[in-house]
Amino acid sequence: MINALIVSNIILWFAVLGLAAVVLALLRQIGVLHERVAPAGALMHGTGPRVGEAAPVLRLADWSGEIHTIGGPDPQGRSTLLLFVSPTCPVCKTMLEIVAAVLHDEPSVRLVLASDGARAEHADFVRQHHLDQHPYVLSTELGVSYHVAKLPYAVLVDAEGIIRAKGLVNTREHLESLFQAKERGVASLQEFLQHSADSTTGGSQPSTRALQ
Repeated sequence: MINALIVSNIILWFAVLGLAAVVLALLRQIGVLHERVAPAGALMHGTGPRVGEAAPVLRLADWSGEIHTIGGPDPQGRSTLLLFVSPTCPVCKTMLEIVAAVLHDEPSVRLVLASDGARAEHADFVRQHHLDQHPYVLSTELGVSYHVAKLPYAVLVDAEGIIRAKGLVNTREHLESLFQAKERGVASLQEFLQHSADSTTGGSQPSTRALQ
């Protein structure tokens, strides 16, 4: 009886040690996957003003008729998040809620919403989402100046009027990547990750312009 108990305890300890080894192996693999799966940043296209260049300066009236200067140095030292949306874009409506949450932690950022088309087409959109709480401009010229082709599209301009990040923003992760790119002084989060990988492997670092 005692021998059977000893044998069972030995088997149990081997099982525990084997399980611990499996758990450690899984933790290691999770760490490797975490390093390999890079966070998704906003997708940039190669046209329009580049990151690092001065933003186009336009004076435009918002929904309430107030004139706003978009581009150029901001008198109050704020950055500007320019978000292009549309009443017919389902993702845009979702992003409006995400933008409000993200900018709650970015008090020094001014939000400017932009679209185009006839005013009547936007009336329900503005009312339902309370868009008149922020500058909401209807301007074909603004969209053309940034070569906006798909929505929702965002451009982050710093207080000096320099474009710091831009791209399609379909998720909160995409939107936050613009601020992360600005903080790190890179054109995109993908560029930062590429630089980190190159510094680890000893490869050459691609230029900012080559990635846009």
